[in-house]
Amino acid sequence: MDEIIELRHILHRHAELSMHEHETKKILMDFLKTHTSLDIHDCGSWFYCVKKGTTDYRIALRAEMDALPIDETISLPYGSLTAGVSHKCGHDGHCSSLCGLAVNIDKQETEKTVYLIFQPAEEIGTGARECCKIIRQENIKEIYAFHNLNGYPVSSIVYRRGLSQPASKGLSISYIGKTSHASTPEEGNNPTEAIVQTVLYINEEIIKKEHDGLLLVTVVNVSIGNKDFGISAGKGELNITMRAENGWEMEKADRMIKDKVSELCKAYDLQYSFEDIDVFAETRNDAECLNKVLRCAERLNLQTIEMPKLWRASEDFGYFLQECPGAIFYIGTGTDYPGLHTTAYDFNDRIIPTAVNMFTELTK
Repeated sequence: MDEIIELRHILHRHAELSMHEHETKKILMDFLKTHTSLDIHDCGSWFYCVKKGTTDYRIALRAEMDALPIDETISLPYGSLTAGVSHKCGHDGHCSSLCGLAVNIDKQETEKTVYLIFQPAEEIGTGARECCKIIRQENIKEIYAFHNLNGYPVSSIVYRRGLSQPASKGLSISYIGKTSHASTPEEGNNPTEAIVQTVLYINEEIIKKEHDGLLLVTVVNVSIGNKDFGISAGKGELNITMRAENGWEMEKADRMIKDKVSELCKAYDLQYSFEDIDVFAETRNDAECLNKVLRCAERLNLQTIEMPKLWRASEDFGYFLQECPGAIFYIGTGTDYPGLHTTAYDFNDRIIPTAVNMFTELTK
């Protein structure tokens, strides 16, 4: 366990952004080659390893490798060496825990054939979409993952039946008109009014309407022209995030917003374009797979806590769940522990044994 915790610290020191996890991947693969005899398969931006069981029933467990564009501002002996990048979501702990599972099962006989998937780019929603093809290729029947979560007792197993985390996507809308001198705005075409009308439409026709479940549309950025008092802006950008309990409601809202932008830009004689960014599927747990998680927790004498509401943050594990049954569960890091994606956060090493033991029980 000391070596697994040290591995976590090494990964933390070499934090890398989504789709740039080159050193992270090398560190993990080198560790597994040194400490296990599992078959390792290099898939370019990601990899997986396999422990063959006595039967051909195949299950998978997954961990994420990427860090976040957040400065390391707390003093740690293993602080990030990458300027502006640090592990503020705990993926270093997730990967280390999966390596702990690899060490556990390497010398043991397992009934199930176990796949350990180390994926990139969870933070931007693209990694699982790349990796989930292995589910079909290898005929995997079940898949599991965990995430650390503050606000709950240390090493408690937190879960939610059905929808656990919502679908979400970022939508970037560009408006292009014509720049002019600020003294003669009539000679240009300023997109400000069209952008304002779009925001008002989102607020009145989408946010305030009734929905089957949670539907959030959040304006995260508005940019119009520059801070130059002699120029009337000729272009602007509106960036929003949508998230929903039901993926179809998010897609409906997406269509409504795009149709409204098209209508407004036609009325104001503007050009426009859309870009979908950080698209996440909904994460919906399979009932029987979640029951298996809870039985594992019971065998390990761990406290279980049912989440009263879904966790609003999105998780690309949902793409795996579109391919086969599975479940994601959460391990509490402490009721007063710093929150994910904050500068004060660092993965709580105390929960690594819990994660390794839960993963190990799931392979039985």
